[in-house]
Amino acid sequence: MTTQQATGRIVVGVDGSDESKQALRWAAEQARYTGSTVDVVTAWQLPLGFGWPAGFPDDYNPEEDARHVLDAVIEEVLGEKPDIEINRIVEDGQAAAALLQHSKGARELVVGSRGRGGFTGMLLGSTSQQLVQHASCPVVVIRHGD
Repeated sequence: MTTQQATGRIVVGVDGSDESKQALRWAAEQARYTGSTVDVVTAWQLPLGFGWPAGFPDDYNPEEDARHVLDAVIEEVLGEKPDIEINRIVEDGQAAAALLQHSKGARELVVGSRGRGGFTGMLLGSTSQQLVQHASCPVVVIRHGD
């Protein structure tokens, strides 16, 4: 076990979906049980159209929107004053890449089985599939209803 693993850091991916909320609930309960901290990570990317960014209003701030989603999910799931240590992380980039980066040295990585981009009926979304295959720590995938 590395020094970072011994600190008990749990990384959880949140995108506002019901599955990611369930993942945060599970990670928070695990953190209470183990005395771990929780890094709550969300990632955002500008959608591209034909190789160029799509038109957005001048005052559009996708990072601010992502932070709002992150804060809203944390408050909904854990309340205004969580009883565990939470680190809020907003990344510009692809979700799997951000989660893999932040999970280095973590005790575990927790995600929902499908997020916002999931196709109905899929057992495992593309992001969770990448994480299961490439993470350097244990990965917990929370299925809908678990």
